[in-house]
Amino acid sequence: METTIEKTTEVLNDLIIINNDRYQGYQKAIEQVEDTDLKDFFSFYSNQSKIYNAELRSLVTVSDETPAPDETTLSGKVYRAWMDIKNSVDEGNRKKILSSCEYGEDVAKRAYEDALEDRDQLSPQAAEMIQQQYNELLKAHNEVKTLRDSA
Repeated sequence: METTIEKTTEVLNDLIIINNDRYQGYQKAIEQVEDTDLKDFFSFYSNQSKIYNAELRSLVTVSDETPAPDETTLSGKVYRAWMDIKNSVDEGNRKKILSSCEYGEDVAKRAYEDALEDRDQLSPQAAEMIQQQYNELLKAHNEVKTLRDSA
């Protein structure tokens, strides 16, 4: 049976990798969009992922465990390749880029929801941080969806 420290480390490392994916996804979106307002918007959420990553890493190292490396998931790499292909056909299309970003937010949201399902097996500090980050991710998801719907 996993200890609280082992389970917390596993969940935090999964979220670190998801935030790596999210960061890379928004970086790709910045490259593909022409609108300055969206570049700023994507930059904000890209930076948010870097902050979340650092916060999660700090909790892993508190328990003398090793944080996940700065890598992404296979699904994250597939997502970015799909975004490249999809957007190369109609580069700069605001709605398509926002749809791709919403997909990325859906993936991140699900990862956080999965993590919170195990909250009773996590350290209280980790569960609180994950909940706070999740609440902000919901706001990001809703903002991306609203922008997509209005495009």
